[in-house]
Amino acid sequence: MSHPVRSPRRLLAAASATLLLAGCGLSSPAASERSGGADRGTAAPRLADVTPLADARDWTGATSAVVADGTVDPVATPEPALPVTVTDAQDTSVTVKDASRVLALDVYGTLARTVFELGLGDRVVGRDISTQFDEAAGLPLVTQNGHDLAAEAILELDSTVILTDTSLGPWNVILQMRDAGIPVVVVDSHRGLDNVAELTTQVATALGVPEAGAALVERTAAEVDDVRTAIAAVAPKAETDWLRTLFLYVRGQSGVYYLFGEESGADGLIDALGLYDVAEEIGWDGMKPVTDEAIVAAQPDLVLMMSGGLDSVDGVAGLLERLPALANTPAGEHERFVDMEDSQILGFGPQTADVLNALAVAVYAPEAVS
Repeated sequence: MSHPVRSPRRLLAAASATLLLAGCGLSSPAASERSGGADRGTAAPRLADVTPLADARDWTGATSAVVADGTVDPVATPEPALPVTVTDAQDTSVTVKDASRVLALDVYGTLARTVFELGLGDRVVGRDISTQFDEAAGLPLVTQNGHDLAAEAILELDSTVILTDTSLGPWNVILQMRDAGIPVVVVDSHRGLDNVAELTTQVATALGVPEAGAALVERTAAEVDDVRTAIAAVAPKAETDWLRTLFLYVRGQSGVYYLFGEESGADGLIDALGLYDVAEEIGWDGMKPVTDEAIVAAQPDLVLMMSGGLDSVDGVAGLLERLPALANTPAGEHERFVDMEDSQILGFGPQTADVLNALAVAVYAPEAVS
C-alpha cells in the first residue's frame, strides 16, 4: 500500500497536535460524558434550508454547532477478505488474519466511527473515551485518566486486530499488544480535509474490506461537496468580507491556551467554511501558546473552539477574563464564538460533512440554532 510523501512541517504539526491533545486531555470530564452535544442547543438543520444573515458580523453572542443526527449509517455489510498484509504509517508490515474482534482507538474517535460506517461495527469490542456515538456507547472503555491506554483492559477483550495512531499513549502499551501477538496497524495521525479519503482507505484495507472503503470514500466526498456548495452560496464572495477567524484550543484547568495555525487541521476547516484564516496572515504555524501580541495582530471577527475548552473556562465571560487581549477584538466585543464537541470538530472522518454543515449554520445562520 503506497503512502503520499509528507512534508516535514506537516509531520511535525501532526505530531505536535497529537501530543498536545492527548497530554492535555481532549475532553474535560463533563464534556467527555456528553453525547452529541444534546445539552448545548438546537441541532443544526441543513444549511440549504435556512436563511443566512445578510452579514454574519451583525450577530452578537456565542453559538454552539450541534450535529443534527449522529446515527451510524453503514455503507455496506461486508465480509472481510483476509488475510491481508499492509505496510502501516510507520512502515511496519502487519498481517491481519482475523477481524472478528476489532479495537479502533484514537484521540478523536474517528477510527471507531470509520469502522462502524464501513459496516463492521458488530465486530468492535471496546472503545476509547472519544468514541461517543450511541451505537458504541455500551462498549467497555480501554482508556483511563482521559486518554491513557489501559493494557489490562485491552488484553481482557481478546482483540484480534488493533487500529490506532500516535495520538494515544503510553506508547509502550501498543508495543505490549504487539508482544502479545495482536496485529497492530498504525494509521496516519494527521486529521484534515486533505486526507479523509486516505484515512478511510487505510482502515478499510487493513480490515480486508477495500470495496466498502471505496464506497465510504465516495459517499463522504459527495456529502462534503454538497455542503461546500451550500457554504459557497452563503459565504461572502469577496475575500475582504470573509470573517477573520482563529481556532483557539483551551484547557483552563491546566492553564493551556493555544492557537491552532497552518497545517494543524484547523486551517483546512476554516477555509472550507468560507472564512478568512488569520493564522496564515500572521504566520502562525502548527500549535503554539497564544500571546497577547498574536491576538492583537489577528483581530479576529470569530473564534472557533472545542466545547470542552469553553466549558473549562466557565464560558465566554471566563475566557475573556483570562485573555483580556481577546476582549478587545471584534470577536471578543461581540462575543462571537462558535463551539463544537471536542470529538467532532477536528475529527475529519465519515461525519465531516455533518460537522461542516453544523459549523456553517452556527456561523451564517445562528438564529436557526440559538
